Amino acid sequence: MDAEETGGGGGLAAIVAARNEADRVGETVAALRAAFPAAAIWVADDASSDGTAEVAMTAGAQVVSRGRPHGKGANVTAAAEAALSAEPVPEVVLLCDGDLGASAARLASLVEAVERGECDLAVASFSRRVGGGFGIALGFAHWAIHSLCGAETTAPISGQRALRVEALRATLPFARGFGMEIGISVDAVRAGYRLREYEIDLEHRATGRTAAGFLHRAAQLRDFTRVYLSRMSGGRRPA
Repeated sequence: MDAEETGGGGGLAAIVAARNEADRVGETVAALRAAFPAAAIWVADDASSDGTAEVAMTAGAQVVSRGRPHGKGANVTAAAEAALSAEPVPEVVLLCDGDLGASAARLASLVEAVERGECDLAVASFSRRVGGGFGIALGFAHWAIHSLCGAETTAPISGQRALRVEALRATLPFARGFGMEIGISVDAVRAGYRLREYEIDLEHRATGRTAAGFLHRAAQLRDFTRVYLSRMSGGRRPA
């Protein structure tokens, strides 16, 4: 894709994925506002029960929320569609997770990379690894992306991504649940868009080798398998 084929003329929209992040989403939104004063900031709240939506609105974000959990892919899809239907239509869309806190401001380098035309999809690779399990789900994600589209990735499931609006449209609706990021990478590369990763010093709420952590990674692996099977057949399932 040619770097000059940008659409819209509306600058940046940032979409924050959040579920029960009331203790951190306000700081995340504030950091994004400081880094991108003119951006439209949306929070995709997956039916949080801890007041996440209220905290996000108080911090100045527009919130897309539904009455029951739909999973990450579906909820961020709804927020992305809302952002694309607003005026003016953004040229670049930043996706990120609600637990980044103040480190969300460092995502400016992703947006700048897309704006400079270095790539169409910029993905953040965490410079410091905190938590994690035995690498089974992550290893599967690496393999699945390479198998489906040939891309080599170091951060296959990073939720911190900046996309040109055309690349975003090519990846909607996002894959179900935690399969969202794998689906974005595969669908964007298959559509001819350029993916590049950037190491950034970010902070987030990591899951360790606890019962809750292993349950989380089991859910991830389930969703990774679903998105792999759907893309392997050449089709796409709605989020």
